[in-house]
Parts: sequence; structure tokens; C-alpha cells
Amino acid sequence: MEVKGVLLMAYGSPLDLNDVERYYTDIRRGRKPSDEEIEELKERYKRIGGISPLYNITFKLARKLQDELPTNYKIYVGFKHSPPFIYQVVEKMFMDNIKNAIGIVLAPHYSKMSVEEYFELARRGFEKYNMKLIEIKNWHMEKELLELWSNLIREKFKENMFVIFSAHSLPERILTWNDPYVYQLREMAIYLANSNNIKNWTFAFQSAGKTSEKWLGPDILDVLEDVKNKGFKSVLIVPIGFLCDHLEVLYDIDIECFEKGKELGLEIHRTSMPNDRDELIKLLKRIIIESL
Repeated sequence: MEVKGVLLMAYGSPLDLNDVERYYTDIRRGRKPSDEEIEELKERYKRIGGISPLYNITFKLARKLQDELPTNYKIYVGFKHSPPFIYQVVEKMFMDNIKNAIGIVLAPHYSKMSVEEYFELARRGFEKYNMKLIEIKNWHMEKELLELWSNLIREKFKENMFVIFSAHSLPERILTWNDPYVYQLREMAIYLANSNNIKNWTFAFQSAGKTSEKWLGPDILDVLEDVKNKGFKSVLIVPIGFLCDHLEVLYDIDIECFEKGKELGLEIHRTSMPNDRDELIKLLKRIIIESL
């Protein structure tokens, strides 16, 4: 029986504090950051416990998914900025005699600047080794994912709250490419707001890069000020652009946004993340079996 490959791809994170410089340099496409930038990033990781849980959550999800799939499917995990790198994992798939595979980035909203870059990395290896790759690029409106986020919202939402749906910002130039990223995020936010009877809400971007070009806004910290000015006392942040706990959630929201809220006199809350929950496992299983 042919073994079918499943390539799960994620952003990656430093393996420990000593790995921060390598990781940061890789993100910057080989340009080494300054000592001050390295120390600033290390300090952020220290404040969330020393390291991001993304790495462990991704492998835990992969193990659970492997247990749920038929025995002729084999899961591989590759990261964009951390070992095992995507190109290394594709080589391993070739060595394992995988002929046909499905690729899924653990980020359900598509952008040429984000999800497409993962597939470009994978595609090089698949073309080199004459392997077939089915690419799953858009899955933000799958019913199981929407139900999962709805459940996470209901765990925390109260009628007096103002809800902010958030996602990682990208450089504003993607808007000139007819890129679907912003549309897909707003489509999902509108659905979740309507289906959960949330009347007071907005969408914000977060975690913009420190570069000279303009990034998508509004920034979530500015939005918190607007919410305060509207007279609200309590805010629920729903980070629909992410799937698991990592620096952008645990620091940019749980520390920066919470500190901003304290400064403004706002009570800040955040939904839990999908992480490796059973609902996400079932969704990925269905997508894989239906597509490969």
C-alpha cells in the first residue's frame, strides 16, 4: 500500500535563548540583527517563560493527527525559520519514498507574503525529486474551524464586552497585489461576530515589523484607545489570525495589550487558542483524507 505524505508547515521559533540570534537572522533573510535587537527579543521570550511553546504545540498536534489518520498516511513537520526546515523535511520524504503528499500551513488565511512562501520552499524540493504536492492554501471558512472559534469566544464573551478580532500585520504593499489576506480575515470576523450575536466589535492588526515601510493597520494598541474613548470598560481579544500560543499571542497580546489596558483603565481578556484541540485535529483529518 502506498504511503501518503502529509507536510505540516509552521513558522518556527528559537529552540532556546541561545538560538535567538540564529532565528532572528533567518527571519531577516541572513541580515544579522544588532546586539540591541537580539537582547530585546531575548527579553520578550524571557517574559513569556523563556521560550515559545509553538514548537512543542506543533509536534503535539502532529502526533495527535497521526494517531487519527489511516495507517497509510505519514505526517512530517517542517518549519520556515527553525529546524527541521521545510527543505530538510522534503528531502526526508523523498528518502522515505513518498510519491504523493498534501501540504498544509498552520495558518488558515492566505497571503502571497505568508502562506505562499511556505509552498514556494516546499515546491522546490517536490519538483527536484519529482514528487506530487497537493497544496491547501485557504481553509479559514471551514465549518469546524468556525465552530471551534465560536466555542472559544463563548467561553469568555459577556454582553458588555467590546470584541477585537486580530491578526498579524503584513506590509501594506500586499494591497496592490489583489492579495486576499485582509478580505479573508474580515470575512471570518464578520461571520464570527454575526453567528455569536456580537454587536460591538472591530478588527485590528498586531505585531507589525519594525521596518521603514508602512504595515497594515489599524494597530491593536491604537484600537484599544478608541474603545476606551467609546466608553467601554471590558475588551475581549480574539486572535483569529493565529492557531496556537506563541510570542505574538503571549507577549504582544498578554503583556503589551494587557499593560495598555491597565494604562487606559480597560479590563482586557483573551480567548484561548485552538492549539492542539480535538476539533482542529478532526478538521485537519477531514481536509487531508478528502484531498489526498
